[in-house]
Amino acid sequence: MKVMIVEDEVLLAMELESEVEIAGHEVTGIAMSSSQAREKIGASRPDFAFVDIHLKDGPTGIEVGRELAAAGIPYVFVSGNIKKIPEDFAGAVGAIEKPYTMNGMKNALAYVSAIVAGDDPGLPPVSLVLANASAGAEPGSCKADPHYKYGLGGRS
Repeated sequence: MKVMIVEDEVLLAMELESEVEIAGHEVTGIAMSSSQAREKIGASRPDFAFVDIHLKDGPTGIEVGRELAAAGIPYVFVSGNIKKIPEDFAGAVGAIEKPYTMNGMKNALAYVSAIVAGDDPGLPPVSLVLANASAGAEPGSCKADPHYKYGLGGRS
């Protein structure tokens, strides 16, 4: 699975990159601002993304998330304050709250990987707060897509 990381804290981004690669996935890029994220979305077309809410250019991660959702790319917010996430989760699968454990991140990544691959992921890990799949679903949105059985769209 091709994974994009949108995180402005360099050490966290590098740690997450390492965990993603150890799990056997490819990191398509690390973006530290919304403009970098937009460039990487278009250039690398990731299968999935981890998105922090507060980036170098301010609290723009939610905007990046909405763009990912509009492009049909599933993502999870990674944030120190998940209360800042809009009620509709901006189309995200869910959220992982910082500080997170590496085991929690691995479990969330395995869950998401199974869904993206079209497999049954089983129960979500404790580390992953799932978005309400019915909240804010609009025709044509990721949440209205029948492939979003678990709140995350698999690619067919």
